[in-house]
Amino acid sequence: MPRLLVVHHSPSRSMQSLLDRVVAGAHDEDVQAAGAVEVEVRAALEATADDVLAADGYVLGTTANFGYMSGALKHFFDSTFLAVGGALDPTGAPAVGAGATAGRPYGLWLHGRYDLTGAQRSVQSIVGALGWKQGYDVLGVLGEVDDAASEAAYALGATIAALLTS
Repeated sequence: MPRLLVVHHSPSRSMQSLLDRVVAGAHDEDVQAAGAVEVEVRAALEATADDVLAADGYVLGTTANFGYMSGALKHFFDSTFLAVGGALDPTGAPAVGAGATAGRPYGLWLHGRYDLTGAQRSVQSIVGALGWKQGYDVLGVLGEVDDAASEAAYALGATIAALLTS
């Protein structure tokens, strides 16, 4: 059975609301009817390289803090990058990966109050070095989580889960 790993840092009501909708989407009955997908949800400070290696796809959630991803998601990447097939080139920059997890689909949601650009860029740089393939549009939410953002979070979870059944 394919496994979807949801790694998140959800310290606020807004992030928790988005997480709940992503997970609900991943459990959508139409998606599950097309082929069962196991959904594992891990806080970024608890997720391990073994979790990543055991998964077939990923959804990542982070706050945008001072123009960067959350420290918790950065810790997740720092503690798993090399173990899951990430590589660095001779200059120390990320080398586009051909590692153990390359080619797997991922999705990303971000929440912030004023700017998501740096946080999105930082996450996409790392997943690019892992060779993960973006499976759905990045969901960026500024301010309050409205109905449209909630629906988009559901679609994000459902889409990445559905990619694992095909």
